[in-house]
Amino acid sequence: MPVSSVVLLPYAPSSVAVARQRLSTDLQTSGVFEAAIDDAVLVVSELLSNALRHAHPLPSGMVRVAWLWSDEHIEVAVSDGGAATEPRAGRPTLSSLGGRGLGIVEYVAESWGVRHDGDTTTVWAVLPAPNGVANGQVHALREAG
Repeated sequence: MPVSSVVLLPYAPSSVAVARQRLSTDLQTSGVFEAAIDDAVLVVSELLSNALRHAHPLPSGMVRVAWLWSDEHIEVAVSDGGAATEPRAGRPTLSSLGGRGLGIVEYVAESWGVRHDGDTTTVWAVLPAPNGVANGQVHALREAG
């Protein structure tokens, strides 16, 4: 059965922890494989942190975090009020203190991108998310090598 949620959160750093917890709980309850949950939580953290650091809030003063799990994939999305620049994966130097967020998303996700709808910018990512209950042994072997 598909799991989806849309959460409006304050435009504040504390919202990252709230989004992480809510996503993790929803996916655990649905039996999604634990490693897939960890990846989805990491990606939501990166997308939401980027929105808070680089973009404006939605007109409501909030940010929107959404996810959908079905057909062994999770799509996560963070919507904000847009920024002066287009989100893109950076290539920071080893000594850089930041700039790795979308590079991490690019590495972990099967695909990711940016959608624009008026003044709203949504950065989304699709990740593999097998059901851990039914296929745990197969996926554990796949992860092992």
